[in-house]
Amino acid sequence: MSSMDSTSNCDESSESDLNPSQEDLAFPLSEANSLFSLSKRLDELLISYESLHKAWPLQEPVRLPAPVENKLSVKDRAEVLDQRAADNEVQVVRERFSKLLLGEDMSGSGKGVSSAVAISNAITNLYATVFGNCHKLEPLPVEKKILWQREMDCLLSVCDYIVELFPSSQSLPDGTKLEVMATRPRSDISINLPALEKLDAMLLDMLDDFEKTEFWYIDENKSLLQDNAVTPLVTTPHRSVDKWWLPVPSLPNAGISEKAIKGLRQKRDCAYQIHKAALAINCAILAEMEIPESYIQALPKSGRACVGDSIYRYMSTLDRFSPEHLIDCLKISSEHEALALANCVEAAMYVWQRKARAARSKPSWSIVKELMDASDKNFVLATRAESVLLSLRNQFPSLPQSRVDTSKIQHNKDVGQAILESYSRVLESLAHNIVSLIDDVLFTDASVKQR
Repeated sequence: MSSMDSTSNCDESSESDLNPSQEDLAFPLSEANSLFSLSKRLDELLISYESLHKAWPLQEPVRLPAPVENKLSVKDRAEVLDQRAADNEVQVVRERFSKLLLGEDMSGSGKGVSSAVAISNAITNLYATVFGNCHKLEPLPVEKKILWQREMDCLLSVCDYIVELFPSSQSLPDGTKLEVMATRPRSDISINLPALEKLDAMLLDMLDDFEKTEFWYIDENKSLLQDNAVTPLVTTPHRSVDKWWLPVPSLPNAGISEKAIKGLRQKRDCAYQIHKAALAINCAILAEMEIPESYIQALPKSGRACVGDSIYRYMSTLDRFSPEHLIDCLKISSEHEALALANCVEAAMYVWQRKARAARSKPSWSIVKELMDASDKNFVLATRAESVLLSLRNQFPSLPQSRVDTSKIQHNKDVGQAILESYSRVLESLAHNIVSLIDDVLFTDASVKQR
């Protein structure tokens, strides 16, 4: 019993040591004067707390992941950027190809336009994106120039696969000659496309030449006066009223130098010749397009109903017909009135051509023109209508497309003709804009020097 009691006492003492009470932690007042007893008691408490600390589970410290070091060199980073740029270009090509393939119908239900109309719209929209804000004689921004060249190169690449067949011969190893059909670029594309690309490059180079000029631009609706500068306060009289929002050129008080004037006139003549060349190509392509049957069916039965009694009387009774005199008598003062007259005269022209072909049982108007039968009244009226349209084009170079031209473009199925027509049309518009902007500068300079 005594041994068990001693054992139990030892266990109780050990538990009491592991779990000290508040009384044990407090310093007894009876031993306050005994340094030896106090030191002994502190050692016992230290041993008990160390045993408790060993019994508790230890928690590992949280270690944050070390930051990943960017070990890419300058060359590697350049390769990554080039790869991203290449991926972006591939994405643009994919998007362009998808839109052309779907015919601008994103639903994919087959209700889109034809491939010819889709690529024509793509070239027109690209021109509006790049040159839509080209209202000043200044170089084209680099990013827009790159966009224009890259996108046009992609769109024009279709022409590389438009070919025609022609008879050719092939020699076999044994000397035998065989007649085969070979392929070559279609004649209209091989002739007109290189010419249009040359005109395109000339226009871009011309804009680059305006990097350093003796004039600058301000917004006409802002009353901005600068030192040693002449700022027109009103719209230039030669400019159309509906183009009031275009920027106005500002010149020094003495105007620009004779050398600069000579350079501007040379550039104007060059741009005008480019405009004439692009217009000629565009008119030739439009003439080759078939007239939609819907337009023919909508024409009236007589040309007189198209142009009215007064114009019809003038065109049919006079022996010596002058289209310029007719236009002067009508007092055409705006492009809107000129376009309305062109639509009427063009409709009457096709009515008279149809009657002239029916009278001679000829399917083509060109064959009828070769016969040159001046006794046929319909033939005479159709020829005079053509001269009126040509005179209108000369007096109003920026005349929009007529109703029949628009109908031809919308119903065209020939991809090659669509590319040539849209490409020549946008270059014609760009050349005309450059001519108009140069005229603004020259007119302002003349006004300044007359003061």
